[in-house]
Amino acid sequence: MRDIMGMMGKVKEMQAKMEKMQEEIAALEVNGTSGGGLVSVTLDGKGNLKGLKIDPSLFKEDDVEILEDLIVAAHKDAKDKAEAETAERTKALTAGLPIPPGFKLPF
Repeated sequence: MRDIMGMMGKVKEMQAKMEKMQEEIAALEVNGTSGGGLVSVTLDGKGNLKGLKIDPSLFKEDDVEILEDLIVAAHKDAKDKAEAETAERTKALTAGLPIPPGFKLPF
């Protein structure tokens, strides 16, 4: 019976840590760039676009498609960084727990 009570205490403690981590991830800001820094985007930890900077040299009629591609690439770069940071924090939080391979946590 003590094992179950101890396990319940650990589950409760982990739940509190996960809630705190989710708040930290939501407040996280990551930057992604493309085109050698000509385009940069800022995302929050959930992947929402928070900012966009475009070098003025890209504002030419002929370069619209290039600019669009650079914006998409910068967004992907930032999103990949946010996902990597989230995965790293989750890994640190769940270290030592017997989580089955392929199991996705709900955040």
